[in-house]
Amino acid sequence: MITYLFPGQGSQKQGMGSSLFDEFKELTEQADETLGYSMKRLCLENPYSNLHKTQFTQPALYVVNALSYLKKIQETNIQPDYAAGHSLGEYNALFAAGAFDFITGLQLVRKRGELMSMATDGKMAAVMGLTESQVADVLHTRELHTVDIANINSPHQVVISGRKEDIERAKAVFEGIKDVTMFHPLNVSGAFHSRYMSEAKEEFKKFLQSFHFSAISIPVISNVHARPYEQDGIRSVLADQIDHSVRWNESIHYLMNKGRMEFEEVGPGHVLTGLIHRIKKETEPSGAV
Repeated sequence: MITYLFPGQGSQKQGMGSSLFDEFKELTEQADETLGYSMKRLCLENPYSNLHKTQFTQPALYVVNALSYLKKIQETNIQPDYAAGHSLGEYNALFAAGAFDFITGLQLVRKRGELMSMATDGKMAAVMGLTESQVADVLHTRELHTVDIANINSPHQVVISGRKEDIERAKAVFEGIKDVTMFHPLNVSGAFHSRYMSEAKEEFKKFLQSFHFSAISIPVISNVHARPYEQDGIRSVLADQIDHSVRWNESIHYLMNKGRMEFEEVGPGHVLTGLIHRIKKETEPSGAV
């Protein structure tokens, strides 16, 4: 069995998709028309450093991931057995599963990026060396009650999210803990996947009401539940994803426990491939599904 994995924010880089825009000229033109700017120029020239601004990053990654997927299918003619994506990448997993067409997905992602970019004064940081429960315990005992767990990326890589000053306070706390191997602030403008995104979530929930979702042709593992999407739950899960934790570690374990599973990252970079190696190294599948 094979699972295609689609990366999210943080995997963007100037030059991504360079060979794809001319190859998929019609889709690139449709994307430009939908967005009102040139996707090729954004990705290859990165004017005004826009590629690293959330409202531009999310559509750019979605387009490059989607074209990478279409290219892969063209070359191999192999449909995956499962699909999953990290945060924004989940939209590409749903696209691969036929839940919506290319432009519908882009419209969703554009709105999501706009709403998330409006949540400023937030920060995120990766804590390496502690488990999710250990991080939660530190947040509780050290009275960091305004900081949330945003991503559980591997057994010992947990991302926290909150206001800038609270993440700074957390930095001093975590760096004083013996088992913490690294505290790494992420280059993001908002406290994504936390309580501070609740306003963006509510706005996005309203936006989703006008969209129709087609039948999912392959199981897509949701970040929110670490289980496959249910057809009638697509809207609510996509809205919840904005202010809920990304349960990546649990999602990968769910897939590993399905049997002999291969994982292929589709899109720019190797972030998810690295996390798969980390997950396999740090734990063994339990056998439970």
